[in-house]
Amino acid sequence: MTEPSRSTESGRTTESGRMGESGRMSESSGMGESSGMGESGRMGELTHLDGAGHARMVDVTHKQPTVRSATAEAMVRCSDAVVRVLRDGTAPKGDVLAVARIAGISAAKRTAELLPLAHVIGVHGAVVDLEITDEGVHVTATVRTADRTGVEMEALTAAAVAGLAVVDMVKGLDKGTTLTDVRLLAKTGGKSGDWQRA
Repeated sequence: MTEPSRSTESGRTTESGRMGESGRMSESSGMGESSGMGESGRMGELTHLDGAGHARMVDVTHKQPTVRSATAEAMVRCSDAVVRVLRDGTAPKGDVLAVARIAGISAAKRTAELLPLAHVIGVHGAVVDLEITDEGVHVTATVRTADRTGVEMEALTAAAVAGLAVVDMVKGLDKGTTLTDVRLLAKTGGKSGDWQRA
């Protein structure tokens, strides 16, 4: 029996960190060329599916390495009490922003281990910024590479995991803390060129 085909502010406190050298990860489907979106911005084929609709890892060996970057964001919504603790730096588990920043950078380098069809590529730069706002903690992550495919998923993973680290650090104070609005903000480089969220 054949398998059926599938088609498939105000007041802010800011802290940022940088990472260099090698790491891992990448993706072939996110925005731009990675997602099957053509240079004109129109949706094209889903490159992670073969002719029968089965998942596959896209072969990028024919591509030349180019400089690429991507920026993503996430929001951790906290109670007023948690926001006060964060601003005072009195969280029981320690320095929440520092832990979240390192968690985000580490996650960017391990994206290919988390997403089965992502490529293992070099993460040549990563910046994770965290801002304490009246609503909670806003996370922005930017990842850069000089490789054959984009880093949209690495940026999204960094932002998401940094946000999860914040949740982990404060969940003892407020079980209702929520990670939300994880999304791509911009990407540069690659065949599809630059893209920015309107």
